[in-house]
Amino acid sequence: MRRATTALLTAGALAGTALLTGCGGSASASGGGSGARPDLSVGSAYMPQPVSDSMAAGFLTIVNKGGAADELTSVTSDAAGSVTAHETVGGTMREADRLTVPAHGRLEFRSGGDHLMFDGLKRRPEQGQTVSVVLHFAKSGELRVEMPVKPATYNPSTGH
Repeated sequence: MRRATTALLTAGALAGTALLTGCGGSASASGGGSGARPDLSVGSAYMPQPVSDSMAAGFLTIVNKGGAADELTSVTSDAAGSVTAHETVGGTMREADRLTVPAHGRLEFRSGGDHLMFDGLKRRPEQGQTVSVVLHFAKSGELRVEMPVKPATYNPSTGH
Protein backbone atom coordinates (compact mmCIF):
# COMPACT_ATOMS: atom_id res chain seq x y z
CA MET A 1 0.00 0.00 0.00
CA ARG A 2 2.83 2.40 0.87
CA ARG A 3 4.52 1.75 -2.51
CA ALA A 4 1.30 2.50 -4.37
CA THR A 5 0.85 5.77 -2.44
CA THR A 6 4.46 6.81 -3.07
CA ALA A 7 4.15 5.99 -6.77
CA LEU A 8 0.90 7.95 -7.02
CA LEU A 9 2.41 10.99 -5.26
CA THR A 10 5.51 10.84 -7.47
CA ALA A 11 3.40 10.62 -10.63
CA GLY A 12 1.27 13.55 -9.45
CA ALA A 13 4.35 15.66 -8.69
CA LEU A 14 5.86 14.91 -12.10
CA ALA A 15 2.60 15.76 -13.86
CA GLY A 16 2.35 19.03 -11.90
CA THR A 17 5.93 19.93 -12.76
CA ALA A 18 5.31 19.23 -16.45
CA LEU A 19 2.17 21.38 -16.37
CA LEU A 20 3.93 24.29 -14.67
CA THR A 21 6.86 24.03 -17.04
CA GLY A 22 4.50 24.24 -20.02
CA CYS A 23 2.83 27.35 -18.61
CA GLY A 24 6.02 29.14 -17.58
CA GLY A 25 6.12 31.45 -20.58
CA SER A 26 9.67 30.51 -21.53
CA ALA A 27 11.29 28.13 -23.91
CA SER A 28 14.79 26.91 -24.61
CA ALA A 29 16.91 25.49 -27.41
CA SER A 30 20.39 24.19 -27.03
CA GLY A 31 23.02 23.14 -29.46
CA GLY A 32 23.60 20.27 -27.01
CA GLY A 33 26.32 19.93 -24.43
CA SER A 34 28.49 22.74 -23.24
CA GLY A 35 31.46 24.61 -24.56
CA ALA A 36 31.45 26.59 -27.77
CA ARG A 37 27.76 26.20 -28.60
CA PRO A 38 24.81 28.50 -28.05
CA ASP A 39 22.44 27.59 -25.20
CA LEU A 40 19.32 29.69 -25.74
CA SER A 41 16.27 30.32 -23.59
CA VAL A 42 13.45 32.83 -23.89
CA GLY A 43 11.65 34.70 -21.15
CA SER A 44 9.54 37.80 -20.48
CA ALA A 45 7.57 37.26 -23.68
CA TYR A 46 4.39 39.28 -24.19
CA MET A 47 2.30 41.11 -26.76
CA PRO A 48 0.44 44.27 -25.75
CA GLN A 49 -3.17 44.00 -26.89
CA PRO A 50 -3.07 45.62 -30.33
CA VAL A 51 -5.02 48.81 -30.97
CA SER A 52 -4.96 48.03 -34.70
CA ASP A 53 -6.75 45.18 -36.47
CA SER A 54 -3.77 44.60 -38.74
CA MET A 55 -0.56 45.23 -36.73
CA ALA A 56 0.90 44.37 -33.33
CA ALA A 57 4.21 44.47 -31.48
CA GLY A 58 5.87 41.73 -29.47
CA PHE A 59 8.55 41.73 -26.81
CA LEU A 60 10.78 39.07 -25.26
CA THR A 61 14.29 38.39 -24.04
CA ILE A 62 16.56 35.73 -25.54
CA VAL A 63 19.33 34.60 -23.16
CA ASN A 64 22.38 32.71 -24.37
CA LYS A 65 24.22 30.82 -21.62
CA GLY A 66 26.43 29.08 -24.19
CA GLY A 67 29.97 29.79 -25.27
CA ALA A 68 29.10 30.73 -28.86
CA ALA A 69 26.95 33.44 -30.38
CA ASP A 70 23.88 32.65 -32.46
CA GLU A 71 21.78 34.75 -34.84
CA LEU A 72 18.03 35.22 -34.95
CA THR A 73 17.37 34.87 -38.67
CA SER A 74 13.57 35.08 -38.81
CA VAL A 75 10.33 34.85 -36.84
CA THR A 76 7.09 33.22 -37.93
CA SER A 77 3.60 33.04 -36.44
CA ASP A 78 0.27 31.60 -37.55
CA ALA A 79 -1.33 34.76 -36.11
CA ALA A 80 0.07 37.09 -38.78
CA GLY A 81 0.94 37.23 -42.45
CA SER A 82 4.50 38.19 -41.51
CA VAL A 83 6.61 38.87 -38.44
CA THR A 84 9.74 40.98 -38.68
CA ALA A 85 12.39 41.94 -36.18
CA HIS A 86 13.09 45.65 -35.89
CA GLU A 87 16.05 47.29 -34.24
CA THR A 88 16.11 50.82 -32.93
CA VAL A 89 19.35 52.72 -33.51
CA GLY A 90 19.65 56.38 -32.55
CA GLY A 91 15.89 56.66 -32.15
CA THR A 92 15.27 55.30 -35.66
CA MET A 93 13.49 52.00 -36.24
CA ARG A 94 14.60 49.72 -39.08
CA GLU A 95 13.93 46.15 -40.10
CA ALA A 96 16.77 43.77 -39.27
CA ASP A 97 17.65 40.73 -41.38
CA ARG A 98 19.59 39.08 -38.54
CA LEU A 99 20.17 39.94 -34.90
CA THR A 100 23.01 38.48 -32.86
CA VAL A 101 22.52 36.78 -29.50
CA PRO A 102 26.04 37.04 -28.05
CA ALA A 103 27.74 34.20 -26.19
CA HIS A 104 26.98 34.54 -22.47
CA GLY A 105 24.70 37.46 -23.34
CA ARG A 106 21.17 38.42 -24.29
CA LEU A 107 19.05 39.99 -26.98
CA GLU A 108 16.20 42.07 -25.58
CA PHE A 109 13.09 43.12 -27.44
CA ARG A 110 11.42 45.85 -25.35
CA SER A 111 9.12 48.81 -25.72
CA GLY A 112 11.04 51.76 -27.15
CA GLY A 113 13.84 49.50 -28.43
CA ASP A 114 14.22 46.39 -30.54
CA HIS A 115 10.86 44.67 -31.07
CA LEU A 116 8.90 42.24 -33.19
CA MET A 117 6.29 43.58 -35.64
CA PHE A 118 3.32 41.41 -36.58
CA ASP A 119 1.83 42.56 -39.90
CA GLY A 120 -1.38 41.30 -41.49
CA LEU A 121 -2.95 39.94 -38.31
CA LYS A 122 -5.31 37.08 -39.09
CA ARG A 123 -7.30 37.88 -35.96
CA ARG A 124 -6.93 40.62 -33.40
CA PRO A 125 -5.40 39.06 -30.25
CA GLU A 126 -7.28 39.88 -27.05
CA GLN A 127 -5.96 40.25 -23.52
CA GLY A 128 -5.74 36.83 -21.84
CA GLN A 129 -5.04 34.94 -25.09
CA THR A 130 -1.64 33.72 -26.25
CA VAL A 131 0.11 34.08 -29.59
CA SER A 132 2.53 31.37 -30.74
CA VAL A 133 5.72 32.42 -32.46
CA VAL A 134 8.62 30.40 -33.80
CA LEU A 135 12.07 31.96 -33.56
CA HIS A 136 14.50 30.69 -36.20
CA PHE A 137 18.22 30.67 -35.35
CA ALA A 138 21.26 30.07 -37.55
CA LYS A 139 22.79 27.46 -35.21
CA SER A 140 20.10 26.43 -32.73
CA GLY A 141 17.26 25.84 -35.18
CA GLU A 142 13.69 26.64 -34.15
CA LEU A 143 12.40 27.75 -30.78
CA ARG A 144 8.63 27.96 -30.16
CA VAL A 145 7.42 30.62 -27.72
CA GLU A 146 3.95 31.39 -26.36
CA MET A 147 3.40 35.13 -25.94
CA PRO A 148 0.61 36.08 -23.54
CA VAL A 149 -1.46 39.06 -24.66
CA LYS A 150 -1.32 41.76 -21.99
CA PRO A 151 -3.19 45.07 -21.63
CA ALA A 152 -2.16 47.69 -24.20
CA THR A 153 -0.59 49.73 -21.38
CA TYR A 154 1.26 46.79 -19.77
CA ASN A 155 4.59 47.65 -18.12
CA PRO A 156 6.78 44.58 -17.47
CA SER A 157 8.76 46.35 -14.74
CA THR A 158 5.62 46.75 -12.62
CA GLY A 159 3.65 43.79 -13.96
CA HIS A 160 0.65 46.06 -14.71
